[in-house]
Amino acid sequence: MDFFQAYLAAGQVSVPRMILKHYHELGMDAEELVFWLELYAYQEKGAYPDLNQVAQSMGITQTRVFQLLAQADQKQHLRLVTQKDAQGKQTDTYDFRPLFEKLTKLYQQQAQTKSAQATADKVSNLYKTFEQEFGRPLSPLEFERIAGWLNEDHYDPELIRLALKEAVTHQARNLSYIDRILLNWESKNIRNKEEVAQEQSRRKLQIMQKAADKTGNQAQDDSLPPVTLHNPFKED
Repeated sequence: MDFFQAYLAAGQVSVPRMILKHYHELGMDAEELVFWLELYAYQEKGAYPDLNQVAQSMGITQTRVFQLLAQADQKQHLRLVTQKDAQGKQTDTYDFRPLFEKLTKLYQQQAQTKSAQATADKVSNLYKTFEQEFGRPLSPLEFERIAGWLNEDHYDPELIRLALKEAVTHQARNLSYIDRILLNWESKNIRNKEEVAQEQSRRKLQIMQKAADKTGNQAQDDSLPPVTLHNPFKED
């Protein structure tokens, strides 16, 4: 058998890149990872792992192989499962789902951490924006009130920033005015940037319509003939 035939006969192993990237965070060292991959390769071929062959492939003793197997089970990298076939014969196999379950939890935890950090950055930038627009440091009471919007009223930092922008547009740099804006938006179920933009467009259209109606009424009044107070039936 030449090299190419031997290469094809050995088969391929599909290794999840996320496991290679995060195996340290999953509680594995390099040796434990290689051991897990050796067993996983047998699983992909549909064969039960030959631990003697695994020991030879890794260049370690059989005793060390059994130690690694015990560690893998203890750390929940795999579990040994006993199954029965149709004839009632028991066979042992390895279940690799525990490691994938740990990987899923790790991913979720990291996603939550990133989300929390992003929110913290938004809050920090929000306080800075208030101080820039007010042209001075915020007072403790102002910090407390903004914190109340975030933690008690659960307003999104971006929504508060937009309310601040709206207040600045109307030359009203105070928290009471901003609070009224937020309450007004809440009553209209406005909760994000897109809905704020829609509300502002709607208000602008209303103002333009009122101005057009007023101009039209004024033009109509100007086109009417002057009304005389002279009574044509009364003799001079």
